[in-house]
Amino acid sequence: MHPLAELDRTHVWHPFTQMQEWLGQEPIVITSGEGACLHDAHGNTYLDANSSIWTNLHGHRHPVLDQALQEQVHKIAHSSFLGLSNEPAAQLAGELVRLANPANLAQSVGEQAALTKVFYSDDGSTAMEVALKQAYQFAKRSGLAETPRFLSLEGAYHGDTLGAVSLGQIDLFHKSYEGMLFPKDYVMSPYCYRCPYNRAKPDRADARSYRVCHWECVEQVEKACAKKMTQGEPYAAMVVEPGLQGAAGMIPQPEGWLERISKILKSQGTQLIADEVMTGFGRATEPKSNDGVPHWFASHAAGVQPDFLVLAKGLTGGYLPMAATLTTQRVFDAFLGQYDEFKTFFHGHSFTGNALGSALGLANVKLLENKATQHQREIVAETLRAGSKALWELPQVGDIRQCGLVLAVELVKDWQTREPFALEERAGIRVCAALTRRGVLTRPIGNVLVIMPPYCSTKAQVQKMLIALHESLDEVFSTSA
Repeated sequence: MHPLAELDRTHVWHPFTQMQEWLGQEPIVITSGEGACLHDAHGNTYLDANSSIWTNLHGHRHPVLDQALQEQVHKIAHSSFLGLSNEPAAQLAGELVRLANPANLAQSVGEQAALTKVFYSDDGSTAMEVALKQAYQFAKRSGLAETPRFLSLEGAYHGDTLGAVSLGQIDLFHKSYEGMLFPKDYVMSPYCYRCPYNRAKPDRADARSYRVCHWECVEQVEKACAKKMTQGEPYAAMVVEPGLQGAAGMIPQPEGWLERISKILKSQGTQLIADEVMTGFGRATEPKSNDGVPHWFASHAAGVQPDFLVLAKGLTGGYLPMAATLTTQRVFDAFLGQYDEFKTFFHGHSFTGNALGSALGLANVKLLENKATQHQREIVAETLRAGSKALWELPQVGDIRQCGLVLAVELVKDWQTREPFALEERAGIRVCAALTRRGVLTRPIGNVLVIMPPYCSTKAQVQKMLIALHESLDEVFSTSA
């Protein structure tokens, strides 16, 4: 065993990892990376097929990002953001506001809904905490609700801090902390493949494309909001991952769902918190939009402007932990007052507005808007779309769903019955182990396999990921049969 692996096994406790199982094998220790590739301590090379847990947008050791980091570290790495500012953080806020208010949405949302204020934090969970606390206090101070309450979706995952966990609907992750959480409500997720109201028979296509229903998932939101209103006050906010729910199993929303939801919320005075930690910065949107304008956020691709936009993961291109919560002037104004009124937003982080992260965020935005990057995103998205078609021939493939540069493959015992594998059968884990032996690294979400390449991935690299996936499925299920 490599000394680094032994050191890790002796001292490190890993997240979302059953450590008893981990201790029974030699872990892969990553020592370097370049582009879409990762290298381990033994000199093996792997394709990074989940963008280092959904964070890395442009690949490892990107020269533009490396340069931005080096230039900033020669100025200053970090200084307090409490009562002070710094150059790159102020500049990045301006760029985020620009991206968050595209011209094609400006007329429809109006000034009141423009996202003009940026609060920095450290990661997706803390950015969600910011949105929750701001929405909670706004609801009380605006007279919307005396006892603010939140609405989320079945299968929701919004992070691991207690506020974020309170919104969660995945018992496997959250039930252990049940006694520490605040009460909330939830409605069904628009999970077309497993929707009880979808009367369509299984087909060999994305379930969204052949669903037969009456938008019962939207009706549930309408009924929940109406019920809350009859109790005397609307929900403070509904929290949604626009485009698709990540940790729930890469569940994509059918076209028109978010727009319908948004209209219901606005009619009630309920705010929309868009958790775009994973979906933001072009990850879950098509590189070529119908109106010819790139949509960097899944909310905007759906024609919706949220009241809160929560960003993290790809904000720095996957280089450093940094997050941002954007909101409106209306929310910001609820925290203004004289010192002795104590309306200050009493929340913060030691590394808020970190200069290194901000400099990387600025470089990330420039890379996103570069024509070469946009062309490369088109190649990756189209290669995923074309290459995944061959997977339909496998009986254990129940659904294949793609949102932008995210591909998800749901495994079942038989595609004609949609019968799922029990989690104890470790179907997704076994396939990912087979992928690793073929030089491709990714991580399953239960029975859902995720291929999410960095934007820099070449056509050949994406094809290799998909061929390896096909071979791994053949290996695992021919053996189990």
